[in-house]
Amino acid sequence: MKRRRFVRVAGLGGAASLMAPSLLVGRERADLVLRGAVVFDGTGAPGREVDVAASGDRITAVGHGLPAGAEELDLRGLALAPGFIDIHSHADLSLLVNPNAESRIRQGVTTEVVGQDGGSVGPWSDAHFEATRDRYRSRYGVEIDFRDPAGFLHRMDRERVAVNVATMVGNGALRAYVVGHEDRPATPGELERMRAVLAEQIRGGCVGLSSGLEYAPSGFADARELVALAEVLQGTGLPYATHMRNEDDALLGAIEEAIHVAKLAGVPLQISHLKAQGARNYWKAAAALDLMGRARAEGVDVHFDRYPYTAYATGLANLFPASARAGGSEAFLRRFRDPDTAAALERHAREKVALLGDWDAVQISSTNEATAWARGRRLGELARERGQDPYALAVELLVANGGSVGMIGHGMSEANTERVLAHPLAMACSDGGAYAPYGPLSAGSPHPRGYGTFPRLLGRYVRQRRALTLEAAVHKITQMPARKLRLPGRGVIEVGAYADLVAFDPETVIDRATFENPHQYPEGIEVVVVNGVVTIRDGEHTGRRAGRAIRGAAAG
Repeated sequence: MKRRRFVRVAGLGGAASLMAPSLLVGRERADLVLRGAVVFDGTGAPGREVDVAASGDRITAVGHGLPAGAEELDLRGLALAPGFIDIHSHADLSLLVNPNAESRIRQGVTTEVVGQDGGSVGPWSDAHFEATRDRYRSRYGVEIDFRDPAGFLHRMDRERVAVNVATMVGNGALRAYVVGHEDRPATPGELERMRAVLAEQIRGGCVGLSSGLEYAPSGFADARELVALAEVLQGTGLPYATHMRNEDDALLGAIEEAIHVAKLAGVPLQISHLKAQGARNYWKAAAALDLMGRARAEGVDVHFDRYPYTAYATGLANLFPASARAGGSEAFLRRFRDPDTAAALERHAREKVALLGDWDAVQISSTNEATAWARGRRLGELARERGQDPYALAVELLVANGGSVGMIGHGMSEANTERVLAHPLAMACSDGGAYAPYGPLSAGSPHPRGYGTFPRLLGRYVRQRRALTLEAAVHKITQMPARKLRLPGRGVIEVGAYADLVAFDPETVIDRATFENPHQYPEGIEVVVVNGVVTIRDGEHTGRRAGRAIRGAAAG
């Protein structure tokens, strides 16, 4: 910012207003008054210059000439929006590693929706719980004291991180817990047990069911099993969210399966991070949008989300079919040494890379310390430097890392990205984790979306490329996801709503994280308020953490 826009009201010292923001609740003077911004209220309406007051965790007034508050922020020259809701986040356990949620709160995110792609934090078997607990204890000094998503929400209540957290239940986690990692149909008894556990988690406050059908063991579920699980959501209004079975050559069939599951189960549908990978599939974006539009006309409550980048992030193991990952990591790695399977694995991986273009479209994002030399590097370029075949190098990295290597795939169209983001059924998401340029979350070379998604949407796609209006973009990251997940009081600026607010400069807001240097905060996010507490002030973290667990409409 060019100047400080913050004013203290005479008679209240700064320390008093920071330490006890609710002292004046019930009196005439509000705890916090934000003045002079152009307010985009989340509904899609154009902005209007009004003041906003909050006391405790709620908005108490919106209008002109509001009385003085205990703390005042002068936001002239800025836009004010509801806090951004990331409908598809992978922050999850990293919020326990760094509760300040640096890369999230600094881009205006006030609510994370985790438990995505079939991979929620539990339910866990004893062995899985113990392995997770030991890993986080030794690596981060973090104690894991819960075994399922509902328990994770209770931990969020106690932990008080900087952002609000809601979670879905992953069908992959359910399958691992009840069936294991075998590639086979669930027995009737196993299916009923998964349904019972899912129902328990929904009563515990989870906001839907997610699947990650390109991953193991989520993808071992057939449509019948997915319908049976999604039926548990009937009557709650909560959605089935799916990372579909395919996002390239079989994209349209995958969309049809997702619509089929939602229609038979009688539940809303959220298609995760919609894309058409590979140049030969770019034409399918229009067909995909048409498919969803027709389903909507037929009564299916379908929406989708997408991040504002032309590259995705996944595991390097995803170059291989889900069936190759059956039985877990050790079984997966053994198949590279088995002459009966090795050739087929190589053929599949090379075809997948050819779809993206070449091995330079594959960028390594995370590894263990022994292979840290590969982080951030394009696999083709790295292989040339080392005088290796890129496929052999990929296998070497997988073996050295126990099958767990992060990758970024560069394979989508900019024109399609604009078209998808601007579509009336689209929301914006990060599909990314929580990071910081210091401490344990600074390791690796993650996809820049973990730092830059929402400023990039507002800066690149609204201001620079004019793919959509500012009011439409704000709607897609506030009221739209709040309505889809049935989160009352979130995603809007109105009296009685929660005081989750973001002030940003529409003329300068932009992402700074890049694929080469991802650990960079964005610019132009000046103020973030979470549940009435100023968490970002003048672009800097105040250290205050007022986030809380958000439970769904069916919580018991």
